[in-house]
Amino acid sequence: MKYTLGLDVGTQSTKALLVEFETGRVAARAARSHGLIEGLPAGAAEQHPDTWVQAAAEATREVLAAAPGAEVVGVGVSGQQHGLVVLDAADRPVRAAKLWCDTSTADEAADLARELGRPVPTGYTASKVRWLARREPLAWARVRTVLLPHDWLGLVLTGERAMEAGDASGTGWFDVHTRRFDLAAAARIDPRLPECLPRLADPLAPHAAVGTVTRVAAERFGLAAGTTVSLGGGDNMMSAIGAGAVRPGVVVASLGTSGTVFAHSDTPVVDPAGLVAPFCASAGGWLPLVCVMNLTGVAEEVATAFGRGHAELTELARAVPPGGDGLLWLPYLVGERVPDLPRASGTLLGMRHGSLAPGRLYRAALEGTALNLAWAGQRLADLGVAIASLRIVGGAARNELWVEILAAAFGVEVEVLAESETAALGAALQAQWCVRRAAGEGCSLADVVLPHVRIAARRRAPDELTARYAELGERFRQAVAELHGTR
Repeated sequence: MKYTLGLDVGTQSTKALLVEFETGRVAARAARSHGLIEGLPAGAAEQHPDTWVQAAAEATREVLAAAPGAEVVGVGVSGQQHGLVVLDAADRPVRAAKLWCDTSTADEAADLARELGRPVPTGYTASKVRWLARREPLAWARVRTVLLPHDWLGLVLTGERAMEAGDASGTGWFDVHTRRFDLAAAARIDPRLPECLPRLADPLAPHAAVGTVTRVAAERFGLAAGTTVSLGGGDNMMSAIGAGAVRPGVVVASLGTSGTVFAHSDTPVVDPAGLVAPFCASAGGWLPLVCVMNLTGVAEEVATAFGRGHAELTELARAVPPGGDGLLWLPYLVGERVPDLPRASGTLLGMRHGSLAPGRLYRAALEGTALNLAWAGQRLADLGVAIASLRIVGGAARNELWVEILAAAFGVEVEVLAESETAALGAALQAQWCVRRAAGEGCSLADVVLPHVRIAARRRAPDELTARYAELGERFRQAVAELHGTR
């Protein structure tokens, strides 16, 4: 039986899914955890690119061992967006990669926004390039190639340096209307940046391959040399594919270290305030998206503090009424992107005797992150992306209480997908599309994807609960306005 392999390089782990070519069934899965480099200054968030390669190779060998004799005909790669991977003349990393959640480049982002005359979010790659050139000029002088995390793994697998429109649209030097590099903007970020960019894959051919697995990579990963590697994309672009958002009408909320809400669009959606990212999709078209930086990490802080598992804390939180008896958590532990508060910190409001009990604090974490994500999602709706229902994906989708809170906070029916690792699944399905098109089939990506996207459950909050969370949302927004000056 033929298979495709989907790899997803995330912030907390790298995952591998082995997917049956014909049925879309996940035959095997594996993951390798990895954390941030410790001891860095406040706001800095970095990982070494070699960490991802080692994790991907180990996870790949594990899934192949679980399916002896499997014929892998295609590989797709998903990667966390915005990370800055800088390589020297020998294609070796010059330094650790600064990640999407790194807020130490806030000053550089503000400078670039003024210089370019448009919003440049702190998380985008552009501010990281300016930071490196300004703060570590000797390291920047050694750089010959600038890549994104998924591009780096693609280079390791195939020997090819390339970007594709979806992931590249989150850099800050990309024209989302023409789906081409904005070389003038790149030169403003740093005069050397244009010469360090790899080739841009044809945005009109998202079904193309980036290359094939080299002999060196084949030995390391356990794959066959010559195996097709599709273009891949950023984790949100691949998650859109894995969740079935390959045509208008499907809105997805991805619940991971960060939280995102996105939908496929046939036209660009540009937010004058810069809160909605006008991404391109890796399936062709566009993927307007809002991102909050604080999601599962907030609940994880509570679990770590009390030394208790999420299942136990969830049951304790169920016994706490909605609103936590007045406890409200503004969950900005690592700053925030929407609202645009890169230097914000978290705040607990309404504390009384007993508020710091594990269940109350855990419920406050779930509610605070859900209310903030729903507020971000409203920005999409304000720009014309209707949210009639919401597909929930990512690790937190397995927490039924969180899903119930999200349904009430958004005020719509939510659909929980059977496969929560939609980024790795999307990468595997994109690889299948690539292989089938190369074989002469005229199939669309929707033809490949939609038969394999399965909904496991649907949830709609009772009207009284939705009304309660509407009140809590208003209190949340007012509190943020009073503390941080937002409007």
